[in-house]
Amino acid sequence: MLSPTSDSTPDYQQKIKQVFAEVGKVVVGQQYMVGRLLIGLFTGGHVLLEGVPGLAKTLTISTLSKVLHLDFQRVQFTPDLLPSDLVGTMIYNQNQSVFEVKKGPIFANLVLADEINRSPAKVQSALLEAMQEKQVTIGETTYPLDLPFLVLATQNPVEQEGTYPLPEAQVDRFMMKVFVDYLKKTDELEVMRRMANMSYVGEVNPILTKEDIFGIRQQINQVQISETLEKYIIELVFATRKPADYDLAQFQQYVQFGVSPRASIALHRAAKAVAYFDERDYVLPEDIKDVAADVLNHRILLTYEAEADGIRTQDLIEAILGKVPIS
Repeated sequence: MLSPTSDSTPDYQQKIKQVFAEVGKVVVGQQYMVGRLLIGLFTGGHVLLEGVPGLAKTLTISTLSKVLHLDFQRVQFTPDLLPSDLVGTMIYNQNQSVFEVKKGPIFANLVLADEINRSPAKVQSALLEAMQEKQVTIGETTYPLDLPFLVLATQNPVEQEGTYPLPEAQVDRFMMKVFVDYLKKTDELEVMRRMANMSYVGEVNPILTKEDIFGIRQQINQVQISETLEKYIIELVFATRKPADYDLAQFQQYVQFGVSPRASIALHRAAKAVAYFDERDYVLPEDIKDVAADVLNHRILLTYEAEADGIRTQDLIEAILGKVPIS
């Protein structure tokens, strides 16, 4: 268990519970999504949310931003969006006869990239440097981004007209891809009652500061993970590349590319965060399995044969988790 909080150390566990409670004032029944967003926030990993319209993806991210003392910017991605609309550009000042930098919305702590797959590759490429290097180059000058920096993106899997597949290099930079599903009947009933009240105003209180976020990040970093479980993560990663080596030969023909080394790093960090949320200072195998699907699903590239035969990445991940032993 985590060591007791001293008088001089903030009770981060209590604050995390308060964050869930505050977001719950506005968003009903999406605690799984909120938990994944917090894992990304506390471990420095970007998160991609995928789900049909109306599941409160955008609302959840905007509400979470109000609970945090962080700068927040929302960018609605459209086919005519330009890279300069995102990162900024050089503007000529006629009065002083010099070029000045006008920074774009990427210069924030939390950036909501709404319907990210509606913009072409040139805009997506503008995100790559910011997501990976935490910096932006405008003209000949490179500007560091204020930390923490997190891209939280949404995309709609149903309507494909006017959308662009995200480049593999960019998809890999998302720590997790979270599939958002429909609510339970009781939760949807509560949503209907709440939102049908036209005088309803969802007010939330700020809970976490930058200092809190970095403090939580430091505590998560101190969560212990055994060498056995570290090797287990590596085995899971290699099983996505060569399933036949793990008694999963039936999937070998369906895998075009397995996951990258970023997946093992993300699994390691996310498993520590799950253990921390459970108020443990050590990682269990269940913690790794809990986040495996969200960390791996968008990094596995299947062949056309897999699509023709109805094989999904989820099927491969479930088979790997069932076959790969913990030595």
